Amino acid sequence: MPKGSLNVSLKGADDIFSTEESRQEQQREQVQQIPIGELFPFKNHPFKVLDDESMQRTVESVEQYGVLSPLIARPRPEGGHEIISGHRRQHAAQLAGLETLPVIVRNMDDDAAVLLMVDSNLQRENILPSERAFAYKMKLEALKNQGARSDLTSCQVGTKFRADSELAESAGESARNVQRFIRLTNLVPELLDMVDEKKIAFNPAVELSYLDESQQRDFLEAMNDTQNAPSLSQAQRLKKLAQEGHFSYDVAFAVMGEEKKDEMDKVVIKNNTLRKYFPRSYTPKQMEDTIIKLLEQWQRKQQRQNER
Repeated sequence: MPKGSLNVSLKGADDIFSTEESRQEQQREQVQQIPIGELFPFKNHPFKVLDDESMQRTVESVEQYGVLSPLIARPRPEGGHEIISGHRRQHAAQLAGLETLPVIVRNMDDDAAVLLMVDSNLQRENILPSERAFAYKMKLEALKNQGARSDLTSCQVGTKFRADSELAESAGESARNVQRFIRLTNLVPELLDMVDEKKIAFNPAVELSYLDESQQRDFLEAMNDTQNAPSLSQAQRLKKLAQEGHFSYDVAFAVMGEEKKDEMDKVVIKNNTLRKYFPRSYTPKQMEDTIIKLLEQWQRKQQRQNER
């Protein structure tokens, strides 16, 4: 073998080992202190960061002990880092006045980042229906993308089936229930907020998600005017009426205005009727307070007349 060839071969081997050593070094994750202003929320992050009592306790812990568990983030092409896990800790640190945070930086593609972001947040005890709904939707899409890339010969239906099953298994839910949660993402924000606030139950909300946006807004107005929350049977009827092309505000008002066994003594006054007697700036609460005061005055007047 020529001497030159031997040198080239040895040089190539050195390059291989050097590259492997560099690769192993890159894989060793180290905690970095990153300025808090260089950390940005995950795009379309489905989990809400609220300034509630739990957050206040977290802030107090951060003030006393600092952030003990490092965040996980990935580099952003435009600079800074995108938080994958640790949005609540970052917000608490901001409120506590910290300047830097401990962070593990990982290079992750979009789908891998979504999976880690969702799984790390689903471990929390209290998760709102809207959070679970959008988290399941994001994770399902990521699993489908990974399945499609790893098995390019599979059909789309097969990839979807595997993704559904994997998501259901990891979430500890039935595949049907996962899909019912994902249905909630079709609700307009006002209705979805009512689900989070427990003003609308989960099962009726799933049925209402089959209404289009215009129908949902008509339903919302009818619900406000009747001051009634939908039962499951009412929501199912409204869904069927919409599918048959018979849905309208008047239909929704008629369905929502039906007397229920526990509401036989309830008086319903349409919102449009009340608005004729109040300034446009009045909230429903202000209208209610004014009506009660007027009724009290009327009652006292009636009592004085009866005493004569």
